Amino acid sequence: MSSSSIISLLLTLISLTLPSACLSSESSNTTAENIHVATNGLPFPWSKLRLPNYIIPIHYHLLIHPNLTTLRFNGSVKIEIDVKNNTNWVVLHSKGLEITAATVLDESEAHLFDKALPVLEYPPHEQIAIFSPKILTSGEKYFLYLEFSAALSDGFFGFYKSSYKTKEGETRVLASTHFEPTSARMAFPCFDEPIFKANYSVRIRRGPSHIALSNMPVERTVELDGGLFEDRFEASVQMSTYLVAFIVCDFKSVSRRTVTGIDVSIYAVPHKWHQTHYALEAAVKLLEFYETYFNIYYPLPKLDLIAIPDFQSGAMENWGLTTYRETSLLYDPEVSSTSDKLWVTMVIGHELAHQWFGNLVTMEWWNDIWLNEGFARYMEFVSVEATYPQLKVEDYLLDTCFAAIGRDSLNSSRAISCPAENPTQIKEMFDTVSYDKYRFAGEHIDLKKMMYTWTLQKGIPLVTVKRQGTKLYIEQERFLKTIQPSDPLWQSMQAGYLWHIPLTYKTSHSNNEMRHILQTKSDVLVLDEDVDWVKFNTDMNGYYIIDYDTKGWSALIELLGVNHSAVSFKDRANLIHNAFQLVTAGRLTLDRALDLISYLKSETHNVPLLQGIGYLESFYKMIEKRNMADITQNLKTYILQYFKDVIDKQTWSNEGTVSDRRLRSELLSLACDLGYAPCLEKAKEFFQAWVNSKGTIRHRSLGTAFYSLPSDVTETIYMVGAQDESGWQYLLEKYTVSMSEAEKYKILSALASSKNSNNLLRLLELGMEGSVIRTQDLSSLIYRVARNPAGHFLSWSFVKKNWNKLVEKFQLGSFSIRTIIIGTAGQFSSKEELANIKDFFDSIRDQSSQLRITQVAVENVEKNILWLERNLETLRTWLQQRLN
Repeated sequence: MSSSSIISLLLTLISLTLPSACLSSESSNTTAENIHVATNGLPFPWSKLRLPNYIIPIHYHLLIHPNLTTLRFNGSVKIEIDVKNNTNWVVLHSKGLEITAATVLDESEAHLFDKALPVLEYPPHEQIAIFSPKILTSGEKYFLYLEFSAALSDGFFGFYKSSYKTKEGETRVLASTHFEPTSARMAFPCFDEPIFKANYSVRIRRGPSHIALSNMPVERTVELDGGLFEDRFEASVQMSTYLVAFIVCDFKSVSRRTVTGIDVSIYAVPHKWHQTHYALEAAVKLLEFYETYFNIYYPLPKLDLIAIPDFQSGAMENWGLTTYRETSLLYDPEVSSTSDKLWVTMVIGHELAHQWFGNLVTMEWWNDIWLNEGFARYMEFVSVEATYPQLKVEDYLLDTCFAAIGRDSLNSSRAISCPAENPTQIKEMFDTVSYDKYRFAGEHIDLKKMMYTWTLQKGIPLVTVKRQGTKLYIEQERFLKTIQPSDPLWQSMQAGYLWHIPLTYKTSHSNNEMRHILQTKSDVLVLDEDVDWVKFNTDMNGYYIIDYDTKGWSALIELLGVNHSAVSFKDRANLIHNAFQLVTAGRLTLDRALDLISYLKSETHNVPLLQGIGYLESFYKMIEKRNMADITQNLKTYILQYFKDVIDKQTWSNEGTVSDRRLRSELLSLACDLGYAPCLEKAKEFFQAWVNSKGTIRHRSLGTAFYSLPSDVTETIYMVGAQDESGWQYLLEKYTVSMSEAEKYKILSALASSKNSNNLLRLLELGMEGSVIRTQDLSSLIYRVARNPAGHFLSWSFVKKNWNKLVEKFQLGSFSIRTIIIGTAGQFSSKEELANIKDFFDSIRDQSSQLRITQVAVENVEKNILWLERNLETLRTWLQQRLN
């Protein structure tokens, strides 16, 4: 059949039969009123965002050839497909690819047609349709063959280019992939939905100075004409498209084999090879732990972990080839802090958990991504606690919960499982609700009815407790920070919300934890005897906020003041968090919450201590931006006076346990930020000695032979040094030549703390330009500048001015865009600023209407405004009383 005959038949079928017997019955969604038009002007045969389910991919035979000089790639894919219903059409995904050939082969791989088949493209849905003049028959096996080419992506999705500089200053290019959630279609035509699992046989062509990596080991390498090599990889296990990965680079690696015979390798740019050894140790130990814990062997023969110089997120769990930002995989003992070490360990633990939960077992659609991410987040704590108990990972567990509560207490939150159809909505599903809320709901996952109340409705419950004698009267409602019971919207915001809450509680007279499941709006619990106090949510094992009556709070405040060790450190941190959350919601007065943390002088555990100090610091930061000099000064004075003893105990070293080192890092950073003279003097002394040594890691100390700049306080030392113009310029120079991403992260934080607005603007411009400061770091840089009182207006203006460029760099709905929006808008706390934010979001309505995060940003500012209105005078009075 000639190509003109095929086109003629195509036009006839489209014009006469939409919907048509030649299409699957599922395509009857297409009506005359709802015809989508392809790029060539013809009607597109499919109108839904989700692909039809009558063609199932079985096996992809994929050939990829990137050219790292022209920065383009070409390839071909032969997809074995199983046809469930008779059809003339094959609809699949493709984005930004030029399809140069398309045909269909029969089961024996013979061409059904002697000419290339026409391909229709519908870019709004990122879909293409291949028309077959001959009906593809249900139950038969066929192969879809496509050839394609495209430029390597400029961003962080699909098949994209990355680069690094050698020690000698030479720029080298590599090509890497990142497909989750919907970007495999940017690298090859595919059925790009998680339910369509298939096998993959990958071939990659490369030059002799490069290596190629993919999910599976290389089966053999063939030398081709022109000095090229083709690496042919073993066929993969069945997996979703978002887990496919391939990389062409010139990296070096370290390797080790696990006790069950899995080859584990860590890859990095050649001059950072020495930073890979800790990751190898951790990966082997964690992989062996998971095989024992799950009682299921890791199903692939190898596991590669590779640090990509340009990487937007923290890491990605591609099966057998996990990819990481350099700060998430590389550990340099000379400059990395104990927090850096914990971060690397936790990220590896997270991605390796996905090799089972997410890769082996996969959600059908992205509305249930919480099953992937929530489980992996939970397991990173379990695995690191089991394999590296000295890192004290449990100290960070409550922070994870508190982050989820912060989001869930806003009306703009969402249910754990909620609809997500287009790529922007799907990207936004990768948020704190998916990652951090599961750990608490998941403990009761066997109770189906209970789980529905946690996964299918948004928000977090507030449980109020009133004690009368031996009776506890408990009630539940939805906890909201920005809506009060007196608000006309209150009833509608509460309607229909009911949780099945597994309550736990202890009393002054109980040795054991007591339990009760609250399944109704209210209930009554009866104690065996009169008690002095009751504390609900033992060890913060439940996901709910507790509010006590006046006597209940008074008893707990007195308990902490007299004998705080009567309850666990988790309970103490939970009480502090509960109290200040209730203050924000207008349920508890600020002076009561401040009285609660007055016991902190006696606190010996860093988790509740840092929790309490963190709230005081956040109040200081907000009020400092409002230019309220008297309260700002008094709050600063109070913090430094009240916590002087614990601050003065801190040494400028790397000594002590992980908990000691974390406390040191946080306290000295805060003390210097608040202008505490002894802290500033010591930091300046360290900084000047470092500058005198020309910025080397090891240098002469005043009075000792040599010392290392203490890694736990390096960032604080840099921040103090950056306040001087010459120090700022010197740090920028060191940033450009540093070979350690951990060190660069600390330097960039210091540079962004400058009070010089010209320096801050220069930083932002360097981040936008992308060579000195990598684009991957731009969103976090904007956030850092926005947190700086000298930079919060500057960064917001920068975002508004460069919005379209930022969306081009990061994609709408991405983690980076969300960080930029929340990081800048969330710093504001006045009605005028709120109006400005709303006006901007209204001016980009086509984009902002697709984003849930804009609603979160607006509600955060409303929350800040309400906090100041309710609490400013109380804080002023309380501080004056304490300081006098």
